Amino acid sequence: MTEMYPMECVYNLLTQEEERSVKPPRYISTFKETVRYEAKKNKAIHKTMGPAKVDVPSPKEYLMKHSKEPKLPERKSIKLEDQQPKKPCVPRRTDQPIMGVHTKKNFIHSNAAEAIMEVPKKPELIFVDSKKGDKHPLECSGLVPKYINKKDYGVNPKYLIRKQEEVKRAQEEYDAYVKERLKDGAMKQLSEKEREKVLLGLKMNWDEVHHEYQGLSVVIDTLPKKIHKERLEMEMKQLERDIQLMERHKIIYIANK
Repeated sequence: MTEMYPMECVYNLLTQEEERSVKPPRYISTFKETVRYEAKKNKAIHKTMGPAKVDVPSPKEYLMKHSKEPKLPERKSIKLEDQQPKKPCVPRRTDQPIMGVHTKKNFIHSNAAEAIMEVPKKPELIFVDSKKGDKHPLECSGLVPKYINKKDYGVNPKYLIRKQEEVKRAQEEYDAYVKERLKDGAMKQLSEKEREKVLLGLKMNWDEVHHEYQGLSVVIDTLPKKIHKERLEMEMKQLERDIQLMERHKIIYIANK
């Protein structure tokens, strides 16, 4: 086994001074004393299981029985609006009634006159909803026409009138804008003959595309056939939208290039 020796050098024979690392000074906070004072101050308050200075209750103000129970407010007399006055007291046993009072009123004739002069009562309107004769008031049944007798029945509500005025105002503004554009020559109105001619041309184009669509093969098994079918369907839908637009609007404006 070979031994490893360091390389021989003359400089290794010289004595070398050991280099010592110099530590930087330790950091000391400037708030050290303040923090220490505050820590001692906060700890000293609760050394006696609570705040040090507490107002001690007087021996005369000791806890009495039922002192912490809630107390009800004082009773107040309540006067109701529809409260009737009290009836007179029952006469005593020793009280004597007034004797010798007579009247000359003929109750038979007076009752007959009152019955003759009295306005007859109107019978209550009822309806029967079963074969056993169960009666119910007719007014609350929904069979009496109440709403047609109201003052505002058949009158347009205010929000509808306001909406109609807004629509009318918007239409007037649009008409004024169209007139200005027509005067400037930026737009022209399509005549009825031109409109019918355009509509007829659109329908003829739709017939041609539809005839071509009907001539497609039943089996769509290739990509070109599928693309051709989708293109024809898109053209037919666009022509249908154009035809509906021309038929819906009688007045059509065209912008001049």
